[in-house]
Amino acid sequence: MFRLFRAFSARSEGSPPGNAPELCATKSALAAALPEQGQLNIPVAQLGSEDMIGRATIEHGRFLARQDRWSELSAEMQAADETRETAPDGMPTADLLAFGARSDVVLAVEHALSDGKAISDYDLLTGISELEGEMREAPDDAMLALVVALAHIDIAWAWRGTALDATLPPLHRSRCAAHFDRAAAILPMCRTAAPSSPLIAAAGCALLAGQRKTTARVADEYERLITLDPQNQRHMRAMGSHLLPRWFGSYEELEVQALRNAARTQSIWGAGGYTWVQFDAIALDDEACARVDLDYFQEGLRNIVRQRPDQQMINMLSAYCAITLQNGLGLNEKADLVRTQMRETANWLIRDHLTELHPLIWAHAANGFNNSVRINSPERFAARGHRDALRAIGDLFRDELGSGMDVTFTPSGLRFSEN
Repeated sequence: MFRLFRAFSARSEGSPPGNAPELCATKSALAAALPEQGQLNIPVAQLGSEDMIGRATIEHGRFLARQDRWSELSAEMQAADETRETAPDGMPTADLLAFGARSDVVLAVEHALSDGKAISDYDLLTGISELEGEMREAPDDAMLALVVALAHIDIAWAWRGTALDATLPPLHRSRCAAHFDRAAAILPMCRTAAPSSPLIAAAGCALLAGQRKTTARVADEYERLITLDPQNQRHMRAMGSHLLPRWFGSYEELEVQALRNAARTQSIWGAGGYTWVQFDAIALDDEACARVDLDYFQEGLRNIVRQRPDQQMINMLSAYCAITLQNGLGLNEKADLVRTQMRETANWLIRDHLTELHPLIWAHAANGFNNSVRINSPERFAARGHRDALRAIGDLFRDELGSGMDVTFTPSGLRFSEN
């Protein structure tokens, strides 16, 4: 289930300039998982204030909304949207600001609904009604209107919850539909005022999840979004997921659109446009994994590494190949062939390109990079990712470690030494 709400509840950390990673000797930390003889040493990007730039941006958006500084919020969102500014993990800054601005309203509704108490419609509508009032006072402000539309989408998902369609109470179904309809009524004004805004185009794609339109419409909406912001792979990944049969598409349509996307973004990503569309889809769906063009997918990974060789990206791709794709091992024979080959790809990525460890990225990999996961303690979450990463990396170097070699990751590459 794809939602703009909760999309920022869990951030993947960056490796900020000037925050030198600390060297971590893993033998004592992971003695049970690694061979007895050798030691694995890898620098670890430490959690710090600069790592949480996404959280800081969300808090800034929330602060401006609480202070009723809507024109200032709108100006900052528009500037970030026009420059395609992102946080270190690729989340658009304008999206983070918009989330912060509506978070109090949406979280209040979610909390009320999850509490199971009998709450009047007035209580549940108070926050969104106040946002609607702010929008009426600034009828030409597309960014403010977008915040209201996104809040309606989030509240729709809060009413929808995780229940199956057959068991969803009629009241929840009708409230969900009403909020999606209200968002659909607001967005056209936003598009008219800012036709080149990727933030508004992304909201249009999010709205489709509540409307169940045709596959062609979904592909067209995402194609428009990707054209506006081709550097951001998140849009391509979302398109691939939404083209699975469980949503709006089919396996055939997924393959066609992945190939089309590669052609459209060839000058930026090479074959990587194909890989990004398939990226989350094959992690979510065994049949999609079994059908993927593995050679072209791997070519795309190589192109992505050439385009984005930073350690944020290398950690994500390595964790994806070593952990995320391996989660479904044993469920589909053809998909398992793909997973086995992708394990070898992880070996290449880690040996040839990894120089430091980003624990939060590896922690997210175990959840399939599902950003709806609630994180109460980033430190504990990162510690889990750290353990998962050391276990996966240590397994790749089992022969060297077992023969008594120390394996050390350095900025210039791997170094092997006798213990």
